[in-house]
Amino acid sequence: MNRRMVLVIEDEPSVMAFVCAVLERSGYAVESAENGARALELLRVRHYWGVISDMRTPGGVDGAGVWAWIAQHRPELLDKIIFITGDIVNEETAATLRRTGAPYVEKPFRVQQLISTVENILGKAE
Repeated sequence: MNRRMVLVIEDEPSVMAFVCAVLERSGYAVESAENGARALELLRVRHYWGVISDMRTPGGVDGAGVWAWIAQHRPELLDKIIFITGDIVNEETAATLRRTGAPYVEKPFRVQQLISTVENILGKAE
């Protein structure tokens, strides 16, 4: 199996299902985590081609926390993180996006917007 595995972190089931379906149809392998804490468990033991994370997830570890963990433990993934946010006007979210420089897709987004961002950052699925 040579498909590029992407970790998707999203707590809204409908958004998670949408993102996973778009990625899988485009040829990516997908693993999902419903919050940042679960994502960190997965990141500790598995290798991913990229990470797509909601900015706000329950459980004490949000998108900024995932980014900070990756910066310390898996820096090779820093340029392969894409944030999803519906809260771009929130100052904390805006500050995180500025600080990390990570690309983001704003909710609600269209299929083409998501996949073009993913392909630009992660490359096309093989």
